Amino acid sequence: MAGLLEAQSNGIVTFTYGRSYLNRSDAIALYLPELPLRPGRIEPLPGLSLPSAIRDAGPDSWGQRVILARRTGHLTRHSDTGDLGPLTYLLESGSNRIGALDFQSRPDVYVHRGGEATLDQLVSAAQALDAGEALPEELGEALVRGTSIGGARPKALISDGTRHLVAKFSSASDTYPVVKAEALGMLLARAAGVRVPNVDVTRSLGRDVLLVERFDRTTMAGERRQMVSVLTILGLDEMMGRYATYTDVADVVRARFSDPAGTLAELFRRIAVNICIGNTDDHARNHAAFWDGHTLALTPAYDLCPQPRSGREANQAMAFGPNGQRAARLTLLLESAPTYLLSQRAARNILDEVVDGIRNSYRDCADQARLTTEEASRLMGRQILNPYAIE
Repeated sequence: MAGLLEAQSNGIVTFTYGRSYLNRSDAIALYLPELPLRPGRIEPLPGLSLPSAIRDAGPDSWGQRVILARRTGHLTRHSDTGDLGPLTYLLESGSNRIGALDFQSRPDVYVHRGGEATLDQLVSAAQALDAGEALPEELGEALVRGTSIGGARPKALISDGTRHLVAKFSSASDTYPVVKAEALGMLLARAAGVRVPNVDVTRSLGRDVLLVERFDRTTMAGERRQMVSVLTILGLDEMMGRYATYTDVADVVRARFSDPAGTLAELFRRIAVNICIGNTDDHARNHAAFWDGHTLALTPAYDLCPQPRSGREANQAMAFGPNGQRAARLTLLLESAPTYLLSQRAARNILDEVVDGIRNSYRDCADQARLTTEEASRLMGRQILNPYAIE
């Protein structure tokens, strides 16, 4: 046991390292500077009610809805996930959560949470929850396996032999092929030189399912890797997340990441890819880093999904320029090259590689994502390589 979480009367949750953990020769801080290795209660940083490194291991809106539905039988338009506290969500979400942490009600007994189910059963349960129907108990147990993943869309965690996967489901309310579009975004990012996990699109009960290979587990033994979100790295809570910027991230990279120059070049490339594929949902929870107790290193990119676009102009969720520039245009990103320790020539080379990689691989990537010819045509020139972005 690493430590104890306690809800205080003032509404904050404190963390105390266990004595046995502090005495271990291989003990590492769960995250610095937030949770330093020391005895006694540690309060969250100013402005936070829960340590951010702990929050990263908890369920986001989809997982909270699953847990609330299990408690109440089904969801209605009056259901409010705010009715349950953060410790309830931590204790009732799945054990095989993203990152290295898990939460238990007792220090001496470990109880694994999350049942087994087929992909068809998980899709059926997600559809029932999405429609506000009653959630069968046995399927609720299986669906809870996916409650420790961030995001608002329906999903679950599954295993395929030694592979650990995130399964993302389509929804009846989707107005465009979201699952296949995200697969396309990930594949195009790889073609543009960005590190991304392996992805595949399959079908279950007539619905598209995106399978994403997890990078927080080692391939052979399935060992856990500790991760923190950029929101945590910047010391912000959910309500303050709109103030997060890529320039703030760049400052932290220079100070605390391994290989700062290489990481900044990679970050610049990821911003360029987001602009070129129309992913404007690049907020601080959609970026993360591995934490080894000493330094940080960017995880592979994830949640790269072209977003609906009705007009010509678009803005990134986080500003990437030193003066708050966030308009989704490569010319503005090029002007920001010094922020990422890049010369104009090096930055332009990256942008050329990104645009050429996306343009030259588009048909193959669209086929791998199982997009129809019509679906692929609608995305190109609107979300993908929109003239506003690249002209």
